[in-house]
Amino acid sequence: MWIEGDVTRVSLAPQTYDVWHDRAVFHFLATADERQAYIEKVLTSVKPGGYVIVATFAEDGPTQCSGLPVRRYSADELHSEFGAPFELLGHEKEKHHTPFGTLQKFVYCYCRKLR
Repeated sequence: MWIEGDVTRVSLAPQTYDVWHDRAVFHFLATADERQAYIEKVLTSVKPGGYVIVATFAEDGPTQCSGLPVRRYSADELHSEFGAPFELLGHEKEKHHTPFGTLQKFVYCYCRKLR
């Protein structure tokens, strides 16, 4: 199923998804309200025991992307945004080489939703 919409506002069925994968959306959420709305979507739409994989720019990654400001995270900072309902199972760093020849440093967090 393909869903298109603003992740902070889109309607998602509760406890439906086994896996949530985000590569490079969360770091564009500039305000605490936007990040909390995103996390609420994950909390309500992912099944208990489901997995959440989120990739953002790392703490030493770029400060902008496509001309927009971004937030950068360490693995601990990213996991703390999501909090206790998510068990951190692992994290990795990645050096992404863009088609334009630049290097973007990412951090991935792999979690399980506990409840």
